[in-house]
Amino acid sequence: MTETDPVIQIRNLHKSFGHLEVLKGVDITAHRGDVVSLIGSSGSGKSTLLRCCNLLEDSQEGEILFKGEPVRWSGSGNNRRPADPKQVLRIRTNLSMVFQQFNLWAHMTILQNVMEAPVTVLGRDKSEVETSARKYLEKVGIGDKCDVYPAQLSGGQQQRAAIARGLCMEPEALLFDEPTSALDPELEQEVIKVIKDLAAEGRTMLIVTHDMQMAADISSHVVFLHQGKIEEEGPPKNIFTNPESERLQGFLSATKAA
Repeated sequence: MTETDPVIQIRNLHKSFGHLEVLKGVDITAHRGDVVSLIGSSGSGKSTLLRCCNLLEDSQEGEILFKGEPVRWSGSGNNRRPADPKQVLRIRTNLSMVFQQFNLWAHMTILQNVMEAPVTVLGRDKSEVETSARKYLEKVGIGDKCDVYPAQLSGGQQQRAAIARGLCMEPEALLFDEPTSALDPELEQEVIKVIKDLAAEGRTMLIVTHDMQMAADISSHVVFLHQGKIEEEGPPKNIFTNPESERLQGFLSATKAA
């Protein structure tokens, strides 16, 4: 990879569930340090796009490149699958996904949750991982919660633990799928602060979000999806203060009214 290669590049991506076409030829590029926010109504394809990017969903057509390396496929159409399991694992471990639901192991302490994947998936030294895990838990503001269990934390604290878990993989990019939508407003602000801090550090991120203020504040690029296609995209200033398409204007008006 050269410094000019995008970390993530998606070209002409198509994805269907049966007869329902969810993505209809989408192109996304994220260079190192880019924060790309995906906005749009429910059902517009935002979360599906993120899951295809991380190879959690198989797409039927189009290219996905990670640091200039294309995903290798076998088969075509509905039978298309990634051809190389080792490549899939390598890409997934470099694209840490933070889900709407926190997906923490209930029987493990917070520290054990954060350490689990680097130790078992990457085979890293346990003591080194523990040092790193404690550092990231401190970074997201819950360094004092290492020895408690998920059920003892608030939703905001659990989501911050999930972010620390993603960071502990030392990924090339972070993928956030509606990271604050399951939280009440007060706890939401805790998580938004962590994401803003990560953006300020120059982390590469793709974020599916319903929070227009956060998208405006931290994004380098905003993509508005409508019915599986990119209706409009550009710098946040253009998208939020001078939207061109009627659909985007209507969407932003509806979110303000809500």
